[in-house]
Amino acid sequence: MALIGANELKRRMMIKVDGEPYAVVDVTFASPSARGASTMVRTRLRHLLTGAVQEKSFKTGEKFEEPDVAYANASFMYSDSDGFHFMDEETFEQFRLPAEQVSEDRGYLTDGLVVQVLKYNGEAVALELPQFVELTVAETEPGIKGNTAAGRDLKPATLQTGLQVRVPLFIEEGERVRVNTQTGEVTGRA
Repeated sequence: MALIGANELKRRMMIKVDGEPYAVVDVTFASPSARGASTMVRTRLRHLLTGAVQEKSFKTGEKFEEPDVAYANASFMYSDSDGFHFMDEETFEQFRLPAEQVSEDRGYLTDGLVVQVLKYNGEAVALELPQFVELTVAETEPGIKGNTAAGRDLKPATLQTGLQVRVPLFIEEGERVRVNTQTGEVTGRA
């Protein structure tokens, strides 16, 4: 397996530091101010298993292994007291992610939703949602005559998964809306 030099690091790369898998969140190169000093590589790394973010600095000569990670498409099946159950789209294997690993993403999961699952050494460890999902409005205040798409006023709404969002005044119960999974904002009707 080829080693990655610290001077080759880029955002979104996966590396092993002290035997643990990390994703590079941000990287900057600090030029030395003194003669003979080596360039430092400052990074922000996110631990793939715990999600913790930390800052580390490396010399440009340091090398890192690539962790055994892969992304696989999986469809959400159901959740219960054991956690969230998915099926690998390629192998049709079923697997479970504990509720702690799914955390706030649970509000976007609907039956059959296809997500990207990060596997480390063959085990599912993290979930990556599509950028947009379509959900049905389960509960919201009724619209009032005169509410238009041009209005910028928002009202609270509860979606089918229990997710609380703010929707435009003209959105009614039972309508499907498109939600950005990164910001949690409704982008319009589906």
